[in-house]
Amino acid sequence: MKPQITVITLGVDDLEKSLEFFRYGLGLTTEGIVGKEFEHGALSFSIYIQA
Repeated sequence: MKPQITVITLGVDDLEKSLEFFRYGLGLTTEGIVGKEFEHGALSFSIYIQA
């Protein structure tokens, strides 16, 4: 089996600017920012890149 990286996690201050960087700076396609709310008000936001 060939090793591969499937997920990289980065903490950012500005999700909109990060999305622009991935789309226009790196040229990666993405559907945008996806958010999920957890118990006690915790939030998780992700930018999913389509390979």
